[in-house]
Amino acid sequence: MTTSTPSAGSAAGSTLRRGRRRPVDSTVKVLLVAAALVSIATTIGIIVALVEPTVEFFQTVSIVEFLTGTSWTPTFAQKAYGVLPLVAATLVVTVIAIAIALPIGLGSAVYLSEYARPRTRRMLKPIVELLAGVPTVVYGFVALFALNPLLQQIWPGERKPGFQNLLIAGIAMGIMIVPTIASISEDSMASVPRSLREGAYALASTKMQVSTRVVVPAAISGIVAAVVLGVSRAVGETMIVTIAGGLVSDKVTVDPLEGAATMTAFIANISSGDIPVGSLDYDSVFAVGALLFLITFALNALSIRMVRRFREVYE
Repeated sequence: MTTSTPSAGSAAGSTLRRGRRRPVDSTVKVLLVAAALVSIATTIGIIVALVEPTVEFFQTVSIVEFLTGTSWTPTFAQKAYGVLPLVAATLVVTVIAIAIALPIGLGSAVYLSEYARPRTRRMLKPIVELLAGVPTVVYGFVALFALNPLLQQIWPGERKPGFQNLLIAGIAMGIMIVPTIASISEDSMASVPRSLREGAYALASTKMQVSTRVVVPAAISGIVAAVVLGVSRAVGETMIVTIAGGLVSDKVTVDPLEGAATMTAFIANISSGDIPVGSLDYDSVFAVGALLFLITFALNALSIRMVRRFREVYE
């Protein structure tokens, strides 16, 4: 009885191939670490840039007045620095956007993952993701000059939406974040093991039951992450709300038919004016930016917590 042993040549060749891969692996590792460090440095740079003007702003304006005031008019003769109008408008637009993007995005993800044929999926998914590449300024102008006139024609009752309003801005923003929710959710559903589906089909489950009672619950962590990411993008969107949402900020409004300024719209509008650097109006931009940063940071932290809580690990 004879046994075969690897030849010295093949062993040397294997060692040589492993040696050749090491520089590439090291280079990739260095690039990944550099990318992570750039992200961290960028975040630290944003915080450093926000801290000094924000502190100077709150040395003049009470933080209680800032968080509870119902009028934001830093450029008016009668100045007021209550941020609630900006926060309320941001929340209204975000809620409208998620109400539109969540069912459309999640429905698209379920169809692409469970119903579409492989060839259809390969064609449709890139088309859906193309929406993410459309500049947001295009969404804003389409919403203002195409969707809003149509909305005014079909809106029931005598009271029509204004020329700029939160409803049309929310609709455009919802369409914009559909690819985010659809793509990430579909990737999460596609990672669910095939054995779970086959087990459900073996129990005479329908495709709808498998999709809604097996796949979606198993992929809930990815779906939650997609929704929170969509909310973060909606909160931080600038051009759509600036063009279609309006710039009224002297009162708190939750009426979607009216125009109002969101936090990002105020920052974009005030930054384009002739405001002296170092003035209180100039520092107010950084105060609003700091609040926006804290909100998006909290959303991202919530996303990480939710993903860890609902994450399913399969062997």
